[in-house]
Amino acid sequence: METPKTPTAIEHRIREGLSRLDSVLRSEDWVRARAAGLNPTQHAILEYLAGRAEGATVRDVAFQLGVSQPTATESIAALERKSLVVKHASTVDRRTVDVCLTEAGSAALMAGDGVPDVLTQATGTLSDGDKEHLLITLVTMIKRLQDAGAIPIQRMCVSCRHFRPYAYADTAKPHHCAFVNAAFGQRDIRIECRDHSTADPSLQAATWGVFHKG
Repeated sequence: METPKTPTAIEHRIREGLSRLDSVLRSEDWVRARAAGLNPTQHAILEYLAGRAEGATVRDVAFQLGVSQPTATESIAALERKSLVVKHASTVDRRTVDVCLTEAGSAALMAGDGVPDVLTQATGTLSDGDKEHLLITLVTMIKRLQDAGAIPIQRMCVSCRHFRPYAYADTAKPHHCAFVNAAFGQRDIRIECRDHSTADPSLQAATWGVFHKG
């Protein structure tokens, strides 16, 4: 069959490309999970809880991972039996419980550290400019998905109340983080920050407007 002269829509081809990357990530997730004696969902729960000292509700875990609440509940119960997570009453709502990572859970995550990360290796071959462009493109796509309600708010700079985009004229380090009181550049924008503090919707909108325009 001849290659069609008119290709499919560019959005479709981008989706195809992302699906290829996703297949690599899923394969590596299986290997990491097996190294820890877990399945991918259980391993993903541990990764989500890492750095969240306050823990997370079962509902939050399910929403973040894109699984049903019964699936999250079953997976958390299995992790609890292995002493990899622990539950305690929520400090915000006593009617709910928070799930927290234990020291054994942190150790289990480290078991997969030796798995070859081929996507990171591939990204390492890109130029500095291409890496920065790819990072900002990913941030933009995640922001669009958040706005559509497809994924929860991520712990990114652009949704954090500490982020001050383009606070400086310095093109190398134009942004400011009020949490650490320091300037930083585009290539240092974070998608997952443990010190993230979600800004209110109006501040998020204003921050994004400045960041995206810049």
